[in-house]
Amino acid sequence: MYYFIGIKGSGMASLATILYDLGHEVAGSDIDKYIFIEDELKKRDIPIYSFNKNNIKDGYDVIIGNAFDESNEEVKEALANPNVKTHTYYDFLAQLLDKYVSIGIAGTHGKTTTTGMAYHLFKDYNKTSVLIGDGTGHAVKDSHYFIAETCEYQDHFLHYQPTYAVINNIEMDHVDYFRSIEQYVQSFEQFANQVKDTVVVWGDDPHLPHLNYTKRVLKFGISDKNDVIAKNIINNDHGLSFDVYIHGDLFGHFALPFYGMHMLYDSLAVITLGYLENMDADYIQKRLSTFDGVKRRYTVQEVGNNVYVDDYAHHPTAIKYVIEATRSRYPGKEIVAIFQPDRFSRGLRFAKEFAESMNLADYPFLVHFPENAKKEAGIDIDIHEIGQYLPRAIVIHEDEDAVKLLAEHDDVVFLFMSSKDIYKFEDMLIDYKSTH
Repeated sequence: MYYFIGIKGSGMASLATILYDLGHEVAGSDIDKYIFIEDELKKRDIPIYSFNKNNIKDGYDVIIGNAFDESNEEVKEALANPNVKTHTYYDFLAQLLDKYVSIGIAGTHGKTTTTGMAYHLFKDYNKTSVLIGDGTGHAVKDSHYFIAETCEYQDHFLHYQPTYAVINNIEMDHVDYFRSIEQYVQSFEQFANQVKDTVVVWGDDPHLPHLNYTKRVLKFGISDKNDVIAKNIINNDHGLSFDVYIHGDLFGHFALPFYGMHMLYDSLAVITLGYLENMDADYIQKRLSTFDGVKRRYTVQEVGNNVYVDDYAHHPTAIKYVIEATRSRYPGKEIVAIFQPDRFSRGLRFAKEFAESMNLADYPFLVHFPENAKKEAGIDIDIHEIGQYLPRAIVIHEDEDAVKLLAEHDDVVFLFMSSKDIYKFEDMLIDYKSTH
């Protein structure tokens, strides 16, 4: 039995479903509150228990989520039992990756989308298993490839040594752990040099071209200094169209139903992976043209004359990308942007930048921090820390009064952005406007 403490965590749920798909008995525990990530577990009838030390039995392999320590009664029980094997999430995943031709997807922004896109490209080329940071995990017995989202938070990705890696970009984040951009960049450099074969990086990034690489590097981007270059780019409400040149030679033309330059860069990274594994351009075009995204990354509902978008954006740059992509995709509609921050440290560090990004919307709304936001030592702020830099923004709670206020807007795009469960607030608005 593989038993997961914190099974509703995004990576933990993905790993649990992978082990289930490989034929193992799987169960786990977590908080009782519903989290959308648990849906994939329930589809497989994987038991989810409330925390209780009596859940831990002799003979179990216990995988401990990154957010848990001995203050949790199950963790304490597992570590004290000599008949129980314990693993950290990242150490267990590292051992799994070593069994395959593995691809680690890293970077400050775009990891989840790029991982999902790479899986979509590879899964019919050869047997492929995948772990995505939206709670999705799929495994096929006798897989050739294993694609995994590898997060830099608390240097967790330094446990991995994949065959290939993608680093989409580097921009300061996770300021509750990383104390400087120099420390942050150094971690990415170390990760890059743990790769067994080739690291694929965005060559137009301010940091990535200047790392000290000891492994083979392929750089993608739009400037001529890159190995994989997009030219003749069209980015409009019909999607993206561009030619790809590799080492100076035309590789192929791509027309994809994606919006925004950030999606161009994600696509280039995945095209480069396909090239490394000898896929031809026609095959890559055919596969990528049917990729319809991943959970909570620009999930669109069109109801009546309004568009509702749920996105995981929780960093100022990600918010900027989402709003710019929306302008391209829906050029005739005004944008009502609703953002809820997640971590107090990120809100404090990037308050001005959050305000600048939200100012790109026609109507910005700022939602109070969620009640269960983790308290951080020495930080005592609320949503007005951001709001002070954008006086025209309206500060709201996730309640009926806010729903009525938002509902005054019509024939618009509603952008709901947060790493928390703001999609429930979106559902409240859709229900209200559908009945009034």
